[in-house]
Amino acid sequence: MSYPPLPPEPIRVVVTGAAGQIAYSLLYSIAKGDVFGKDQPIILVLLDIPPMLPVLDGVVMELQDCALPLLREVIPTDKVEVGFKDLDAAILVGSMPRKEGMERKDLLKANVAIFKTQGAALDKYAKKTVKVLVVGNPANTNCLIASKSAPSIPKENFSCLTRLDHNRASSQVAMRCGVSSDKVKNVIIWGNHSSTQYPDVHHAKVNVHGSETPAYDAVKDETWLRGDFISTVQQRGAAVIKARKLSSAMSAAKAICDHMRDIWFGTKEGEFISMGVYAAGNSYGIPEDLIYSFPVEIKNKTWKMVDGLPINDFSRAKMDATAAELVEERDTAMDFLSQ
Repeated sequence: MSYPPLPPEPIRVVVTGAAGQIAYSLLYSIAKGDVFGKDQPIILVLLDIPPMLPVLDGVVMELQDCALPLLREVIPTDKVEVGFKDLDAAILVGSMPRKEGMERKDLLKANVAIFKTQGAALDKYAKKTVKVLVVGNPANTNCLIASKSAPSIPKENFSCLTRLDHNRASSQVAMRCGVSSDKVKNVIIWGNHSSTQYPDVHHAKVNVHGSETPAYDAVKDETWLRGDFISTVQQRGAAVIKARKLSSAMSAAKAICDHMRDIWFGTKEGEFISMGVYAAGNSYGIPEDLIYSFPVEIKNKTWKMVDGLPINDFSRAKMDATAAELVEERDTAMDFLSQ
């Protein structure tokens, strides 16, 4: 008699800033199986700061009330040694938000402290195979600090979220062409998850009436693609805040799911996506010691940069400008790190 295969062992996933609004949009999708697979049991660890623990209890109650078969255990905590133990995946959403009148430098200083602590805790308590996604802003530099604070975990295991920008760019092109967003592929976000990022459609394809067309030919409006399209994507986060009085949560959570699912299951043949990764060994002349958003393909939970795309002068200038901002952020952060 043959027995049915045993279900896989549960994986441990932490979400930090777990009482916040991005997490509130994110946790259901993870617990339901949208990210790590429909048959993958999950132990969900929710980390936040001590004043948020009562709120976290409410989130735990709601997760229980969803009655999700894959969710084996929910662990709310304010302690990194509990939060980061034996992790398979870490989604670092929590960070110090920018308050009115706050200098970017002050914001960096506060976040260096947070991500130094979390990096050291990952180093000490998590599995060495852990995949770490940094969402909290400034995401690229926070990711670099976390990685530098976790020397025993491979640098390749750290990435930061630029998938939201990538999805924004895809959607703008799709709307402009009157097609659904799945008909657009291979847009690229280069650089920093900030307003200097460069959304690039020179290598993108749009499926129009069943045939793949270069995005520039499909859109037929170079002025828009080099002007308003870029600024719309760069400024989209600010536009959402202005309208909602709150930052992007639903769309950020969806992008986190896309990013992690692609790490777990790989990208489709002939498609690449954008994520902030360690720049060492890149073929685009970007300084090495940065977390910079590149086009990547993913197989067997390992990303690989898409090399050798031709870069014109227009793109080159924008790629260098966002790199310069990241170098400056990194240098300021490294000063704080050594204090």
